[in-house]
Amino acid sequence: MRATATTGRSVPLSGIREVGPALVLIAAGVGCWVVTANRMDGMDMGPGTDLGGLGWFVGVWATMMAAMMLPSLVPMGATYARAESARGSGAGRSSGATVAFAAGYLLPWVAAGLVAYALIEGARSVDPGFLAWDEAGPYVAGGVIAGAALYELTTVKAACLRHCRDPRLLVERWRPGRLGALWAGIEHGGFCVGCCWALMAALFALGVMSIGWMVLIAAVIAIEKLLPRISLASLGIVGVLAVLAGSVAFASDHVPGLTIPHSPEGMRAKDAMGMDQRMSDKPAEKEARR
Repeated sequence: MRATATTGRSVPLSGIREVGPALVLIAAGVGCWVVTANRMDGMDMGPGTDLGGLGWFVGVWATMMAAMMLPSLVPMGATYARAESARGSGAGRSSGATVAFAAGYLLPWVAAGLVAYALIEGARSVDPGFLAWDEAGPYVAGGVIAGAALYELTTVKAACLRHCRDPRLLVERWRPGRLGALWAGIEHGGFCVGCCWALMAALFALGVMSIGWMVLIAAVIAIEKLLPRISLASLGIVGVLAVLAGSVAFASDHVPGLTIPHSPEGMRAKDAMGMDQRMSDKPAEKEARR
């Protein structure tokens, strides 16, 4: 116990040890937002955004997930640090375990990104003409967002969200050492994917390279995970998603922040994306010439 100078009240050292891991997660999240905003500047092609090469996409997706998810992971990270502290770990070891927990947490999200990449690129290789924006594209995008709204009301969503919100369930999965922290993070990340995959699908439907839509989805996820009482907020989220779905399907030209494919903004983003891919392909081309 450590006494404060002003009140004389004692503060548990475990509480002090939680500050370091929390600051690490916040700093990592902020840094990834800066990198993501810089990397994606001018690349928003709207719904159906070209995902680029696999290696490029994985790097961008992992950074995106760290930016969007790590800030709302802070309470659980602090909980894991508290569990480490309660078992006699030092502050440095507690912070290291929390970093391992966060790294494990991101792995299921990387796997989810690979699944999304395979599905989208597989559909693009078939080249279904009906998905064009001047045909059924707006209705498909709106349908994906409406599906995210409906998923909010399911028991699976509720069960996964409970694991994302209840620290006691995380403490029950505590394991000793950094390898144990990594595995606990993977388990927690799996529940988070189960909770939020539909919201991420909505992000793809709106434009996965859009910083504005990323901020909106990240805010929705933070509200669900951090607000003390979620029932009323969940109904509000369902309402927002439903309105957004209808607007994208039937009035996409009037949705603020939505880049319409093949619009001047979308074409400029496509050109920027193509140039970025050519830059990333140059080292491979040089190696092939050798």
